[in-house]
Amino acid sequence: MEAIQRFKDICAAPKDYARRWKETTGGKVIGTLCSYAPEELILAGGALAFRIVGGSGSISKADAHLQTYSCSLVRGALDDALHGKLDFLDGAIFPHTCDSIQRLSDIWRMNAKTGFHLDVVLPVKLNTQSAHDYMAAVMKKARTDLEAALEKTITDEDLQKAIDTYNGIRSAMQRLYKLRSDRPGAIAGSDVHTIVRASMVMDRNDFLDSLSQVIDTLERRSEPESTAAKRIFLSGGVCNLPDIYGVIESAGGAVVGDDLCTGSRGLTGLVDTGGDPMDAIADRYARRAICPAKHMGITSRGDDLVRLVKASRAQGVILLFLKFCDPHAFDYPYLKSMLDAEGIPSLLVELEEQTASQGQFRTRCEAFMEML
Repeated sequence: MEAIQRFKDICAAPKDYARRWKETTGGKVIGTLCSYAPEELILAGGALAFRIVGGSGSISKADAHLQTYSCSLVRGALDDALHGKLDFLDGAIFPHTCDSIQRLSDIWRMNAKTGFHLDVVLPVKLNTQSAHDYMAAVMKKARTDLEAALEKTITDEDLQKAIDTYNGIRSAMQRLYKLRSDRPGAIAGSDVHTIVRASMVMDRNDFLDSLSQVIDTLERRSEPESTAAKRIFLSGGVCNLPDIYGVIESAGGAVVGDDLCTGSRGLTGLVDTGGDPMDAIADRYARRAICPAKHMGITSRGDDLVRLVKASRAQGVILLFLKFCDPHAFDYPYLKSMLDAEGIPSLLVELEEQTASQGQFRTRCEAFMEML
């Protein structure tokens, strides 16, 4: 499919795409380090949000600034910045989520040359009225800070247009996820990964147009559901290794859902269009699917995981955690116990982006599929 091939080409060289976009449009590009970055505000300011999900090569400079137990996302992103590979950025936004990203923000501010620097200090506990009020205040400050950095007034009309675009993207992605769950053979898991990755770097209006074409085409096809493949749900954080999907599929599995940070987690929840746009944006970020660095209740992430696994009719769960990712590691024991209590088999896989071992992962996947 032509649109999917275009997504693949862009994802193969996302930095080159951002540079071309900047040269063509004259707009500014803002790097983001987390799905909690308020992208509606970036789009409303006429800029392109560019999600940084790790590095693009071996790490040589970043380790001089970081402790040895930093995850590959933090190490790779900083190394790219120190090598000038992110020199097309006009600024960077750091939402305060995990401890590593918070401290990376400080190191980045002192050492990286990527334009203006904006911290978005989000609340941790999200299920209280005070947290909602604080979130609204944070988003309003982010709007003011972006207006100063971009030298542009962000009007409510700009915000509404951006909200409409992102609501369109999130609605379309939910259609894609439903299609994948209902008919796993309709689209390869690596193609879904590519589409999600493209959603983080492409011009968002352009992406929405292309995505709508892809989904319309897929929905018109009549491929029967593959009954031979084992239905697999992926859970975890950042995964920038599309080959993982091919390994799962070659081992006899089919990914039918996920709650990955680079997956459905950042694509849940629409912004309400019936009131004040800033309050609506704050409300959406407060009630979207949470990551382990946020809190809505002692077992909220486990409850959500079990619900999503059952809804997707998955036969097993593969948990993909970056090595040294403390928030996910702390969550794992209770997530596994909740899955065990529901009779849902699970497999934990630690990822190290620079040294991904397909052979070992393939062997473990094959053994897991045989067990299901």
